[in-house]
Amino acid sequence: MVLPGILFLFVFSYIPMYGLVIAFKHYTVIDSMATAPWVGLENFRIILGDKYFWEAVVNTLGISLLKLAIGFFIPIFLAIMIFEVKAGPFKKIVQTVSYLPHFLSWIILGGMLISWLSTNGLFNQMLMAIGMIEKGSNHLLDADKYWMIAVLSDIWKEAGWGTILYLATMSKIDPTYYEAAKIDGANKISQIKNITIPMLTPIISLNLILNISGLLGSNLDQTLVLMNSQNSSRSEVINSYVYRMGLTQGDFSYATAVGLGISIVSIILLIITNFLTKKMNDNQSVIL
Repeated sequence: MVLPGILFLFVFSYIPMYGLVIAFKHYTVIDSMATAPWVGLENFRIILGDKYFWEAVVNTLGISLLKLAIGFFIPIFLAIMIFEVKAGPFKKIVQTVSYLPHFLSWIILGGMLISWLSTNGLFNQMLMAIGMIEKGSNHLLDADKYWMIAVLSDIWKEAGWGTILYLATMSKIDPTYYEAAKIDGANKISQIKNITIPMLTPIISLNLILNISGLLGSNLDQTLVLMNSQNSSRSEVINSYVYRMGLTQGDFSYATAVGLGISIVSIILLIITNFLTKKMNDNQSVIL
């Protein structure tokens, strides 16, 4: 049963790695990867002096760090609240409503956001109704607002789906822990603090590792839908930059070099985060 998965991984993940050689070549569509002339580290030297690349790096880190700072804890908080609700129609409705955006593509959600944030859109209508503004404006045309729009819309889409792993972990917690805590006089907050959260530590650590290792991989689908000529200075991320340089402008060697460099940095972040998380968990185990 594992063999098809291994074969799929080998064909689509390992064999294409040969294409990374074009990062060290001057490759064009009329060349093959074997015949393209070698240029060594020239593409990487160009990257270091490209101000548009560094602008994309700043945008990527800014958006990703905000998503991590704001969005990482919301699924945990939401999962605990759902878990504490007794089984019934309300619990099922909350779960369904929170999961639903995940199953909608960014094409659909992006179209909704473009409509809601337009000059006469729902968001401006609500603000005018409560007297916060007198005249609407198109918020997606304001580059300074893009980071927060990207962060909040991503949280809206994925927060509910992110609760699944936490809810699955909480469902395996032995109920006798909570019963013993009640006998000892622990209130609900104390139970969550001393039982639920410590039991969630392994899965929280795993998600933290995956999130930090992906800091340089901002959502390409979201960017392509929400980016426009007015906000591009704040919305261009590394993935969209690679897409634009490779597929739009045909500079495949340069785009591959950028992708390779980002992948190496992501691996380094993954190793560092994994090491620090292990240390934190070991220290916690000693304390407990």
